[in-house]
Amino acid sequence: MAGLILAGLAAATPAAAALQCGNDSSGFNRWVQDFKQVAPSKGISPAVLDRAFANVQYNRPTISADRGQKSFRLSFDEFLKKRGAAAIIAQGKRKKAENAALFDRIERRFGVPAGPVIAIWGMETGFGAYMGNQHTLSAVATLSYDCRRSDYFTEQLYAALELVARGDLNPSAHGAAHGEIGQTQFLPLNVIRYGADGDGDGHIDMVGSRADALASTANFLKGHGWVTGAGYQPGEPSFAAIQGWNAATVYQRAIAYMGAQIDGK
Repeated sequence: MAGLILAGLAAATPAAAALQCGNDSSGFNRWVQDFKQVAPSKGISPAVLDRAFANVQYNRPTISADRGQKSFRLSFDEFLKKRGAAAIIAQGKRKKAENAALFDRIERRFGVPAGPVIAIWGMETGFGAYMGNQHTLSAVATLSYDCRRSDYFTEQLYAALELVARGDLNPSAHGAAHGEIGQTQFLPLNVIRYGADGDGDGHIDMVGSRADALASTANFLKGHGWVTGAGYQPGEPSFAAIQGWNAATVYQRAIAYMGAQIDGK
């Protein structure tokens, strides 16, 4: 099933070209109807489309967030202070101790130690305390319709629909403004590519299962070049995998620094 959908994802761009993107809400409802006509040819059933789009609306907070993105301009020390690094490290050490068996399993499976995974968990959602309040499918559909990055988010939309189809994304789910899902904020296509069943229930629940979210995060790092047993500070082999997580250098360095502190290195 995943292979079929991924083939559809690869072919999504020509289909997207046939749809009329827009830069305001005026054409969104028409775009949804047109998309629902195209999507079955990409392997998405009409029943899944009806469930997924039942409550989808043009999401203005998503567009506002997308237009308002700013690069990180803080110094490293300023960034650590702003993000509450000391609290993340202290709580992260407790999380590591409380979930020692889980992190041991994750490291054996993916070769990634607990520290950087916990640092990401803390940085992204405060260890699952706040995962966002935007309707995920509305966010992704809005960005797929929006002309700025339509092709990229059409791939994300097809991935989100596959997650709905296999029962791994509730159509009512809420998350971050760009459609990021769960405790470590994965975009839908990254759930397809790197999602891992960490609790053995046959599903990948990035929202409700910390085991799934953390295993998926380790698998993401492995998929981006993590070298088992190698260092992950700037200039060391596994730092490249952390660079795959976020494009901002200060964010990458923060993950590496906090991860080392949590790991006691």
